Amino acid sequence: MNKKEYRPLTIPKVIWEKGTLTQYFGELIAQPLEPGFGMTLGNALRRIMLGAVEGAAPTWVKIKGVNNEFSSVPGVVEDTMQIVLNIKEIVLRNTTGQPGYMRVHAKNETAVTVADIIADEHLELVNKDHVIAHIAPDGELDIEFFVETGRGYVAAQWPSDKPYQEDDRIYIDSMFSPVRRVTFDVEKTRVGQHIDYDKLIIQITTDGSENPVDVFNYAVSVIRSQYEHFLSATEIKFNELKQVQPEESVEKVVVEDKKLINGISPELLMKSIDELELSVRARNCLLNAEIKRIIDLVNLSSDDILKIRNFGKKTLDEVTDSMKAAGLSFGMNISEDMVKSLLAVKENA
Repeated sequence: MNKKEYRPLTIPKVIWEKGTLTQYFGELIAQPLEPGFGMTLGNALRRIMLGAVEGAAPTWVKIKGVNNEFSSVPGVVEDTMQIVLNIKEIVLRNTTGQPGYMRVHAKNETAVTVADIIADEHLELVNKDHVIAHIAPDGELDIEFFVETGRGYVAAQWPSDKPYQEDDRIYIDSMFSPVRRVTFDVEKTRVGQHIDYDKLIIQITTDGSENPVDVFNYAVSVIRSQYEHFLSATEIKFNELKQVQPEESVEKVVVEDKKLINGISPELLMKSIDELELSVRARNCLLNAEIKRIIDLVNLSSDDILKIRNFGKKTLDEVTDSMKAAGLSFGMNISEDMVKSLLAVKENA
């Protein structure tokens, strides 16, 4: 029996923007991707990076002289609740993944910062300038922290049978994730004569405890390990894996060849929303949200537009129908620079 031959699968090249890469921020570009893969992969990677990357955070503290988060600390300007809130913002790195302890002890008039904390050797403090509390003259502050690793957000783990702990522990909510923000964008790129390949751009912002490269690699590892267990049969071995270089962006192809953007004239995109002949209610809602041109409208998602004040489902249906009549839709992600460059080409032609 002849073995079935599958079409070659394009393998993207991943490049980090070295000029902007820091411990806190990174941008990567993956291209070319098979048509439609950009949104699929970008969304999956974003969700994993935001919710599944491990980090470290304090899970309970002991503050000398208090036994609950609603009391005051003698000789300290902040009350216990404010101190706990400040403790939640401590950024630290756990080099082994094992639990650990930290402690800070200060007295007399001073500002207690993260730099004053003494931690186990496998715990590294990052935001050392962060202020935990201010001590008044003749005041004293003594705090013991217990640090654990985890994923995402975990609420304070108070034992259900005891409102107060005999050893004066105060359990706190923990934000373990080192990732603060992930955004991605999908553009079109050209491979040979084909202009429908995807270009995925991902921007990652962390708290500094992990760098964006490690965060991205972790997310890819999570996805790969999960998908491996979805296979119910032998993994398909493609006959060929091809790695190709994109020749030029679709934006340039559109400017040179079609004079259109996704079949839409650039002149229409730059016109007022009045061209869509909307009802007074719909028009006023959009104008109040500073959506004045058609390009501003088509670059929104349907979820974005429903967040506009007084913009309900009925109004959304009306706007959607008007856009469809003009060949438009939400989420088109059209670059204004691309539109302007195409208009400039037409003017010079």
